[in-house]
Amino acid sequence: MPNDKKNELQTLETKDLILRPFRMSDLNDFYEYAKQPEVGPRAGWKPHTDKNFSARILRSFIEQKEVYAIVLKRQNIVIGSIGLHFRPLPDLFIKQNPSQNYREIGYVLNSDYWGKGYMSQAVSAVIYYAFQYLKLDFLAVAHNVENLASQRVIEKCGFKYLGTFEKEMVFLDHQIITSRAYILELDKAYKPQADHPYDGVTIF
Repeated sequence: MPNDKKNELQTLETKDLILRPFRMSDLNDFYEYAKQPEVGPRAGWKPHTDKNFSARILRSFIEQKEVYAIVLKRQNIVIGSIGLHFRPLPDLFIKQNPSQNYREIGYVLNSDYWGKGYMSQAVSAVIYYAFQYLKLDFLAVAHNVENLASQRVIEKCGFKYLGTFEKEMVFLDHQIITSRAYILELDKAYKPQADHPYDGVTIF
């Protein structure tokens, strides 16, 4: 079972971002990127066409306490989300590490802010939080083989490639896609270095 010692998402801060729990007041910002045709399909869901539907999804984020809002500090707007989920994983993850003390990362970003390094900051912050605060044994992540931008973020953040697997995208008309799987395991001897990106993360 996942580590249940910490039941509330802790706010994280990086150079450019605040990662915090979602609020219903974020609905306009959330709908702004959830409706973009190039955003949802990369993460396995259809673009939103109804703000009321977005409101229901936003309420689920708030209730489940697994998904962070990614806030751009200088503009104080929500530009994306990043989740830490506990759910069944494909066998290639379990073969690498059978521990049940893990989470799977998933993320999306408003396309207006792609290519600026923001998602790498967000993923690095979540990695730090997962290992230093939640004390997880490993993190899992996967992406559509065609999503090269997501691949670059994952590799930049130090994940190890495991292989590919077929995945049914239930919320994308049950399409079957090929995904690349990655894992990042806790190194209990790890000590942050002066130039490591995790050093720029604050938990409060």
